[in-house]
Amino acid sequence: MSGAGQSADARVLAGKVAVVTGASRGIGRAIAELLAGAGARVAGCARHAAEGVAACDVGRPADVERFAADVLGRLGPPDLLINNAGTVTRSRLEETSVESWDGVLDANLKGTFLVSRAFLAAMRARRSGRIVNVASISGRQGTAGLTAYCAAKHGVVGLTRALAEEVRADGIAVNAVCPGSVDTEMLKAGMPGARPDMSPADVAGVVVYLCAYAPPALTGSCVDVFG
Repeated sequence: MSGAGQSADARVLAGKVAVVTGASRGIGRAIAELLAGAGARVAGCARHAAEGVAACDVGRPADVERFAADVLGRLGPPDLLINNAGTVTRSRLEETSVESWDGVLDANLKGTFLVSRAFLAAMRARRSGRIVNVASISGRQGTAGLTAYCAAKHGVVGLTRALAEEVRADGIAVNAVCPGSVDTEMLKAGMPGARPDMSPADVAGVVVYLCAYAPPALTGSCVDVFG
């Protein structure tokens, strides 16, 4: 599968504009770096600003509106939108506070909704684009101690499938990636002691495949990246 590894043709995305949320570390950072290496102009954001990454809490509508206005003003409509931002809390359901539940749902699911909504009109107007939502193996199955995270990621999978049908006629493909254990700080927080099967770059390679190489007819799919 060309482009699905840890590298991509140097200019395959030349001239493309890509938005990546949660771009300051882990999978998001690897995605941003690989897209940039393939020639895309990348606008990244994260809850806390970092070098080349804007501050944006994707669960807050005002933050998202401000970030989107800046990107659209500087770069124009994105060709590629990668909803990757997320967080995790580990606790039994009866021990999960409302604040923790809301925080996980806001970062993972509400953020995907808000960011997609902020850019969608501009992408529809151009009648092209690709949206990739980073879900999880936890969006495909249940995991004890991760009720909020599983609920959020199952929601991302459902949102992906429904949105794909809404924008199919507009030339926009929408797909999700569902990674298993990846060597990130989030894995250490959500599954202490877990042995990661992949690096962030492995997942980034699949995202770039969906952005650059996948046929336009591939939409509404959830690509499992685990054994």
